[in-house]
Amino acid sequence: MSDVTSTAGTEHLDDVLRVADSSLILGHRLSEWCGHGPILEEDIALTNIALDLIGQARLLYTLAGALEGGEGRDEDQFAFNRTKDEFRNVTMVELPNDDYGCTIMRNFLFTAFQRELWMALQASGDARLSEIAAKSLNETRYHLQHASDWTVRLGDGTDESHTRMQRALDMLWPYTAELFSASALDAKIGVAWPALEAGWRKAVSPVLDVATLQIPERTSFVSHGKEGVHGEHLELLLDEMQHLQRTYPNCNW
Repeated sequence: MSDVTSTAGTEHLDDVLRVADSSLILGHRLSEWCGHGPILEEDIALTNIALDLIGQARLLYTLAGALEGGEGRDEDQFAFNRTKDEFRNVTMVELPNDDYGCTIMRNFLFTAFQRELWMALQASGDARLSEIAAKSLNETRYHLQHASDWTVRLGDGTDESHTRMQRALDMLWPYTAELFSASALDAKIGVAWPALEAGWRKAVSPVLDVATLQIPERTSFVSHGKEGVHGEHLELLLDEMQHLQRTYPNCNW
């Protein structure tokens, strides 16, 4: 592991937690589809994507524990022993799933961003973070391909599927502004998220065009989940996700 981890500052830890928390929370949301997918193949696909995301979060939480030095929290403590105000995930990933089209649209918009992020983080000054980024990039490329295929299939499908996908895009698009809003970072370790917007737009625009979906106008709305500002959706999600740990603190199986 790079020596960077032994001298990590708050910005370095926050960089890692923003990525880890976003993967964990989206993974949990996708796990809610297990047993409820529209067809068996998609039930399995979404479950596998959820497992990949949770696996990414585990690696990043282990790194975060090393960055903390003396405190040394492990992955379970990061996931199950923090309040909603301590989570740094972007707001988009904590929103309820809604219908299958909305879930696909969120996956498409967010994994297109994740791909840009992982590519940039491969050049991180933290060798361990760079390794995690390289591994996660391979998974995310599959996630994006899956979401892109379904975005086109549903967007350019029936009148009903098109209407639902356009509704999902209209609802989720304002939350993409947070993906590119500025935040404090360790410039040697992390990556400035605003710098990823051009690559993200280059990835999403052609797919939305083929899907016959209209990109909404940008508004002034910016969510602030990565700064710890969350609403009831994350609170309810954590009530479920952390229930066992809250009921039996520090339990072991």
